[in-house]
Amino acid sequence: MTHTPPHLDDRIEPITIRTGFLWIPGEQIPTPHGTLPRGPLYVEWLAPAEVTRPHPLVLVHGGGGQGTDWLGTPDGRQGWAYDLVRAGYAVYVVDRPGHGRSPHHPEGLGPTAPPLPLEFASFLFAPPESADAHTQWPWERGFDGPEFQQLTSAMGFFLADFAEGQRLDGERLAALLDRIGPAVLVTHSAGSPGGWLAANRRPDLVKAIVAVEPMGPPYADFPGLGEITYGLTYAELTTEPPIDAPEQLKADPAAHRVPGLSGTPIAVVTGSASGSAAQSPPLVDFLNTVGADAELLPLEDSGIVGNGHGLILEANSAETVKPVIAWLDALEESR
Repeated sequence: MTHTPPHLDDRIEPITIRTGFLWIPGEQIPTPHGTLPRGPLYVEWLAPAEVTRPHPLVLVHGGGGQGTDWLGTPDGRQGWAYDLVRAGYAVYVVDRPGHGRSPHHPEGLGPTAPPLPLEFASFLFAPPESADAHTQWPWERGFDGPEFQQLTSAMGFFLADFAEGQRLDGERLAALLDRIGPAVLVTHSAGSPGGWLAANRRPDLVKAIVAVEPMGPPYADFPGLGEITYGLTYAELTTEPPIDAPEQLKADPAAHRVPGLSGTPIAVVTGSASGSAAQSPPLVDFLNTVGADAELLPLEDSGIVGNGHGLILEANSAETVKPVIAWLDALEESR
């Protein structure tokens, strides 16, 4: 008699995949202990036996998370990465510098901000006051629920220098694109600035962007961080024509184009029960003002309701990915 470990889900559809990993090294820096690579990027890749899609996907996790956010869900199912592989894509899952398997040391990356507490995770992913509408987080709401513990065990911290953290994200993602070629970026939450910056640095290598519940709205003022300096990012964006100070972009965004975003197809995905969804319409407007071809992709327009900010992790994650795959399919058909 065979035995299935309790954490394995018999409902998972078998799939033959190829896997591996690589590193995008950081620049070498001197320290009192010798030379260190600064902020290397860990990249795990997955691909079907036969890749049928023309461009790979680069999955960029949010906030204090890590690449495992794309690989599995708090209740033990396979995550979006596997759904996208089943759809024929080669997928690259990154751990942003200083997160997950991308090591952090203060002599390389500087000090960290305070750790993200469980209260913040509850507020962001499973707010009790939204329980009636937030029906796709069906697990216990509270610190003791096993799914909540699975989610929060993966959470880390930001760099104290938030702008520098975003700059590093953009630079390392750009270097990954140099290695793998043209790709589509798929970002979640506070991972979105790294996507905007990577496109800004490598405009010819980003074919499209899917921003899931992205950070915003433009120029939001976050406690302890201040206003989003460049509207989309705290780290510097380059524009055409160039600006001498970020205030110029804020004063007249229509007078500027952002290389890498100008003309780029962008889908901004929102959940119907997410407290963050309201920030996305003004973000889409701003993206289009600076030249992007951006559109809002609310899940409810596809008949998918009850999702919150963590829609890539929730009980119907295999459904929430389908409108994204359909959007990518339509994009390829239009080319």
